[in-house]
Amino acid sequence: MAVLEEDFTLGGLGPCASFDGLLGVEQGQKADLFLVTDRGRTVILYKVSDQKPLGYWSVKQGQTITCPAVCNFQTGEYVVVHDDKVLKIWKNEDMNLDKVFKATLSADVYSLHSIQNTEPLVLFREGAVQRLDALLAEPQQKIEAVISDEEVIKWAKLFMDSNEPVLIFVTEKHGNYFVYVQVFNPHNLHKYTLLCGEEETYSLSFAACVKERLVTLLCLSCNGCIYETLIPLNQGKLEEKQVLVTSLLLKTYVSGNVLKGLSFAILDKDHVAVMGTSLKAFKESISVWNTKFQTLQTSKELSQGTSGQLWCYGGKLFMLHGKFLTVIPFKCEISSLAAALGKLKNIQTPGTQTVSHFVNWGTFQGDGLESQDSNNLAPLKGQSKRSLRTRRNETKSQVEDSTNKEFLSGIKDASEKHLEQQLSKFLADKRTPEFQITVGHIVTELVERCKAEPAFYPQSNLVQLIQTQVLSYSLCPDLMAVALEKRDVHLLQLCLQQFPDIPESITCACLKVFLSIGDDSLEGTNINMESVIGYINFAQDKKMGKTEIVQNGFSPVLLEENNFDDKLNKPEDTMNTTLTCPVTPQKAALLNAILHSAYSETFLLPNLKDLTVHHVILFLQYLHFLYEKCSENASMTLPGPCPPTLNQIMDWICLLLDAHFTVVVMIPEAKGILTSLYKFVKAQVWVYSELNKIEGSLQQLQKLHQQRNKGLYSIEVLELI
Repeated sequence: MAVLEEDFTLGGLGPCASFDGLLGVEQGQKADLFLVTDRGRTVILYKVSDQKPLGYWSVKQGQTITCPAVCNFQTGEYVVVHDDKVLKIWKNEDMNLDKVFKATLSADVYSLHSIQNTEPLVLFREGAVQRLDALLAEPQQKIEAVISDEEVIKWAKLFMDSNEPVLIFVTEKHGNYFVYVQVFNPHNLHKYTLLCGEEETYSLSFAACVKERLVTLLCLSCNGCIYETLIPLNQGKLEEKQVLVTSLLLKTYVSGNVLKGLSFAILDKDHVAVMGTSLKAFKESISVWNTKFQTLQTSKELSQGTSGQLWCYGGKLFMLHGKFLTVIPFKCEISSLAAALGKLKNIQTPGTQTVSHFVNWGTFQGDGLESQDSNNLAPLKGQSKRSLRTRRNETKSQVEDSTNKEFLSGIKDASEKHLEQQLSKFLADKRTPEFQITVGHIVTELVERCKAEPAFYPQSNLVQLIQTQVLSYSLCPDLMAVALEKRDVHLLQLCLQQFPDIPESITCACLKVFLSIGDDSLEGTNINMESVIGYINFAQDKKMGKTEIVQNGFSPVLLEENNFDDKLNKPEDTMNTTLTCPVTPQKAALLNAILHSAYSETFLLPNLKDLTVHHVILFLQYLHFLYEKCSENASMTLPGPCPPTLNQIMDWICLLLDAHFTVVVMIPEAKGILTSLYKFVKAQVWVYSELNKIEGSLQQLQKLHQQRNKGLYSIEVLELI
């Protein structure tokens, strides 16, 4: 039995939309989110349960979206194509499609396809299929024509079967239909000729499903008949002309009244929904049919008319009813003869319990079998040992889930010692597929309790959870906020080192804490010092001076010999040139975590402007120290396991100067740093200039060497002036 529940309106067409229907409705990142693309310029992200849009994007005037937008489930981004060849990719936070990633392709795109557990695919109008990542690597690559001239794609759909993607598309040429099946492991494209049904009618709509390496393709003809054809995927080498024979599956006749089909959708293995027009009443309606018993289950009249388009996702039908996108939830029961005839009854009497035909593995101890009912063993005699192990693993998983739920529920009132014991047991167990989600829930519960109880702060537990290396900022966004409030620099350093998605505002907040915290507070604090090993003297020897001989050809003496800006060489204008770190090794390690963090310059600069003058000067002094240390080596790198790179150092110097240019130029404390940086830059320019001269001389000598005929033996002396 199938039931169409009460429909509801999701939303109207966008202001830029055409009323000829929609380009498509596609699944969003979550089960309750859907991307709706109209035939104009608009893409809208809807949340069905709230019946409201969450996002609204539009291409600019003069541009037209030419295929439905899809969600890249691997990255959470959205992809759309406008004007046939221009591909754009954006995220939820992007507001303007003019400023997002854009790639112009070399051929017209028919459609984009994306489902869970695989990367999106691009189907071109000429039948070629490309993975999105491979296409973005070379957008202008040549696209080969797969289908013949005048052959037009009518329908396409992507499926997953046996963890492998399968793309099916149907083409039409002069009234003849062809089916293409693209598999990717191995990469093969099979072509079939699709024969018409019993009557000479043309196909109006297509639908398919794939299960256990078998494609079931359904075709809806203009007279309302649905034809079925089966295509096995596990085939060897196919003949050049492979023909698919269709068989009549369903006639949508009700009391002799033909339902002229417009479109249809597969609801489950035994039910289809057909949208069409009654030839007698000339009224549009949607009906659900049982294909197993050829019976009409339910029907709903569409009084305001439709665009003839129908989409089905997760127990919901989507269609345009009038000028509004309408959702109709449905339910389908398991098909049986009694259900089809409306005679299905609940034969179980109240108070009785259904006898299980399976052994309860919770009664097992070790390898022994303890069952009170020996009849329960009968169904297990024919089962393999593998199925027994599977059931035991399922039971074990259920026990682990129950244990984790108890642990999570006990976080709100347990003592720190008890939590530490429970957490140690949890981390000692073998990791399950749900480990990351469970860790995220634990951290969230701990942080919520920290916010509710200021005296509660289980730092060691939080550190242990971060060290599992499965967390990210987005998984527990309040964790770093609590650590900043507690000024827990150890935990902040761990987050900076392991979280790849920290917002720039949080990064700058950490920088403020690291620069403002007193050196006395850092003594005895557990800080990872790996990044400073090799170039900072932990004793902070004040007698440490500059190296007399440098390897990259630069020294302060060189500046004096070449008379670089004599005014800058005055003692009162220069800073102390001894290579002494302006901060303690502990603070240097914390600042290195900032240098290693990922950022976007656009979002970082506004937050850097909040730094005080004292903090800016201190950070500049440390960056200048690192730059001088890099200049000591010919490789321009710092020693140690994971020190900051020269690019990171220079980028942060430029960022600080950009954010505080006026202040740094005006205050006397920064004059020495700017002078020293100016000298370094000018010296490097001179070195590179001389290297360019040498390179030019060597190139000229090489040309002369190639032109001369030296014979069997010669001695040459090359003199560089």
